Amino acid sequence: MSLIKSISGIRGTIGGKVNDNLTPLDVVKFASAFGTWLQNNKNKKDLTLIIGRDARISGQMVSSLVTATLQGLGINVVDLGLSTTPTVEIMVPELKADGGIILTASHNPKQWNALKLLNEKGEFITGENGAEVLALAESEDFNYAEVDDLGKYETRDDAFDIHIQQILDLPMVDVEAIKAKNFKVVLDAVNSTGGIAIPMLLDKLGCEVVKLYCEPNGQFPHNPEPLKEHLGDICELVKKEGADLGVVVDPDVDRLALIDEKGEMFGEEYTLVAVADYLLKNKNGVAISNLSSSRALRDVAQAHNSEYFASAVGEVNVVTLMKEKNAVIGGEGNGGIIYPDLHYGRDSLVGVALFLTHLAKENKTVSELRAGYPSYFMGKKKIELTPEINVDDILSKMEKEYQNENVSTIDGVKIDFENNWVHLRKSNTEPIIRIYTEAKSQEEADKLGDDIIAKIKSLI
Repeated sequence: MSLIKSISGIRGTIGGKVNDNLTPLDVVKFASAFGTWLQNNKNKKDLTLIIGRDARISGQMVSSLVTATLQGLGINVVDLGLSTTPTVEIMVPELKADGGIILTASHNPKQWNALKLLNEKGEFITGENGAEVLALAESEDFNYAEVDDLGKYETRDDAFDIHIQQILDLPMVDVEAIKAKNFKVVLDAVNSTGGIAIPMLLDKLGCEVVKLYCEPNGQFPHNPEPLKEHLGDICELVKKEGADLGVVVDPDVDRLALIDEKGEMFGEEYTLVAVADYLLKNKNGVAISNLSSSRALRDVAQAHNSEYFASAVGEVNVVTLMKEKNAVIGGEGNGGIIYPDLHYGRDSLVGVALFLTHLAKENKTVSELRAGYPSYFMGKKKIELTPEINVDDILSKMEKEYQNENVSTIDGVKIDFENNWVHLRKSNTEPIIRIYTEAKSQEEADKLGDDIIAKIKSLI
């Protein structure tokens, strides 16, 4: 069974049986539910939705199903075709649409696809809204339009141009400073839409681009999650080409990883740290990440006399806290940059532009820039529990056990020690506790995880 229904959308593997996998019937039912939910909540008759997809093989099929379903409800569709998650998010308010659907399974392998749902601001719908959409899908309470009331369909091929121009127009993006450096950049776009969008941006910034896996055919040449163990090819090519840096994006271009000139990972956690360093150097403010992101962001914010706050895990939660605190910059430690002066969504394109501006103005190599930040190492472990064990009870006991430390219960239990931290979260799908740690060395991070597992077992 590979169909995951959640408040943020529906995700599954293509083929198989209805309700078990992402079949055409499941796509139609879920698109019907979202369209119907919009009709029930909008005080207008003529609704328009923006759709766009990454390059995965099933994208055209899923897009056709979604488009026809929405038209069948009487909803107009503007189809961006091959696009990126942040581009669709930009285009919803740009075209004054009522919402959007992004067809992408993000960093999942090629057999997966998903429908991600946006409101009229081009932001992911709330958990409460998502629950209402899921209830509608379950009830199948849909009312399709009669023939004279079917929705209209149009395509747009200027979305990347609009997105990129908005980035170039940002005061904090210094196009001339970047152009003066003549950066040579190697790009790994995992054969998806970043292979179209990122070269367009880099060309406008006067960079020389060496393309690796930039053919948007959906045949991912390696695991599409931009982690070190998947990126050996670009690390080698950066060195071979004598490039200034390497840029890696996931299939829908909302996660950004960087490679230094020596072919070494900059560190996914440090994409956000570097961009925040540049922005907070120029404007005191607030930086936001989630509880499982690196402490380095807090350190950089404090170095610039700025504040740092952590949200529960999940982009929607990060955005909510960013709005509440009027943050200058935010995001997640997986390479997700959210720059509110552009829009409230993770955006690798604006991340590239801001990082290159920072790099140009610092007049350093990428490795020199990275060496200036605090070094932290993360560990990820899990402890499996028998189904009859109450996970909430275990977390409550852990909170009491470490009550003299700095403890947060916003999302599970996070314990901040002086030199390291541990974050405990229960899985929503299986009886396990996920254990994230961070410390000044990998050995220390791993040992902390093992110590916490031993403590939990003693409490059980």
